[in-house]
Amino acid sequence: MQRTQTLNNVSTKLQRIAELARTAPQMAIRTLAHHIDVEFLRVAYQQTRKDGATGVDEQTAADYATNLEANLQSLLDRFKSGSYVAPPVRRVEIPKGDGTTRPLGIPTFEDKVLQRAVGMVLGAVYEQDFLDCSYGFRPGRSAHQALDALWRSLARVGGGWVIDIDIRRFFDSVDHGHLRSILDQRVRDGVIRRTINKWLKAGVQHRGMLRYPDGGTPQGGVISPLLANVFLHEVLDVWFEREVKPRLDGSASLVRYADDAVMVFAFEADARRVLHVLAKRFAKYGLTLHPEKTKLVDFRCKAREGRHSETFDVLGFTHFWGHSLKGKWIVRRRTSRRAFTRALKRVAEWCRWYRHLRVREQHAALVRKVNGHYGYFGITGNRRALGCFVREVRRVWRKWLSRRSNRAYMKWNEFLRLERRYRFPLPHVARSIYHA
Repeated sequence: MQRTQTLNNVSTKLQRIAELARTAPQMAIRTLAHHIDVEFLRVAYQQTRKDGATGVDEQTAADYATNLEANLQSLLDRFKSGSYVAPPVRRVEIPKGDGTTRPLGIPTFEDKVLQRAVGMVLGAVYEQDFLDCSYGFRPGRSAHQALDALWRSLARVGGGWVIDIDIRRFFDSVDHGHLRSILDQRVRDGVIRRTINKWLKAGVQHRGMLRYPDGGTPQGGVISPLLANVFLHEVLDVWFEREVKPRLDGSASLVRYADDAVMVFAFEADARRVLHVLAKRFAKYGLTLHPEKTKLVDFRCKAREGRHSETFDVLGFTHFWGHSLKGKWIVRRRTSRRAFTRALKRVAEWCRWYRHLRVREQHAALVRKVNGHYGYFGITGNRRALGCFVREVRRVWRKWLSRRSNRAYMKWNEFLRLERRYRFPLPHVARSIYHA
C-alpha cells in the first residue's frame, strides 16, 4: 500500500512537470530539482536494475540496500547541496559484428540511482518536445515500432531512395559545449545542470588507468540515452522536420532509434541534396558520419526491369523486395547476416563456458535464449531465418555436448534421441504486421 502511494506521488510530480513543459514549449524551466526528494529517489532505486555489473567502487545493489534509507538521504543531501561527486565510470569494450568494439560505461550503483532520478525529471520535460520520428529509449516506444514506421514509409513511396545514416562513435563524440547549449533552451535548473556537468566531466577508468575525455557520454550510463536523444533531437529531428522537408519537392520521412537513423525520399534529387548537406550539418555539432556506412540506397522495386533492388540493414534486419503469399512485390525483412552471426556467437560462447551444467539446465537456458531471439526477430516474413537460427543452435549445442568428455564426437542419431526429451520451440511470428 505504501509503495503504491509512493508511486502515485512521484507520478503526480512528473505529470506536473510534463504539463508545465507542454503549456510553455519555448520556456527554459528553472525549478525542477525541488521535485526530487527521498520518496523520488526511492522510486528511482526501485526502477534501477539490481543485477547489473558493479562500478569502480564494486558496491552491489544488495550492499546499498542494507542501509537504504540512510543512503538515499545522504545522496539527496549531497545532490541538493552540490557536494555530490560523480565517480569515474568503469569502461569495458564490447565486441561488435564488424570486428571493432563498442565502449560501455558502467557507473556505480548509487550513481545509477541518481541518474535515474534526474532522467525521470528530464524525461518529463523532453517527452513534450520529442517528435514522432524518434523511437529509441522513450517510454512506450520500441525498436519494433520504429521498424513498422519505416516499413510503412517505404511502402508509401514504393521503396524510394533511402539514406542510411551511421554516426561514427556517436556516444564518444558528443560535444559537451553544444550539449550544454541545447540543454539551456529548456532546462536551467542550477542543481540539475550542475550534476549533469559533473557526469560529463567524470573520468573514465579503463584497464587500471583513469582519464578525463573532452567529449562524449559513456554508452551504458542511465542518463546517456536521454542526453543522446536531446542532442539528436536538435541536431537531426528538428532540422529535418522544420528546415529540410519544407524545401523538398516530394514526400520524405525520418525514422530514428537512438543514433541509428534512416531517411526515406520519394525523389532521387531530394535524397542527393540532403545527403550533400548532411555531413556539414553533423560537423557543425562536432559529429562525423561514417564515410562507408552512410550511404544512399536506390530501394525502388526493379523486378519489372528484371534487376535486383539494393538492400540495407537497420536495427538487425535486412530490408529487401520480395513476393508476398499472393505473389505481389512487397518490402520484406529478414535477420541481417551480422545480427544472425552475433546472436549465434553469443550462444556458442555460452555453451562453451557452461557445458559442465546438467543437460536439463543447459536446455532450459538455451530455450530461453531461442525464445528471446524469436521475441525480437519473430516478425512477419522472417520465419525462414528463425528456422536457420534454431538449427544452428542445435548444431552448436551438439558440438559442445560432445566436448564434455574424451569420448567420440556425438553422432546425430544419438543427439536426436536426446532431443526427443529436450525439444526446442518451433519458429513462430511474435509480431505480425497484420495484427498491428
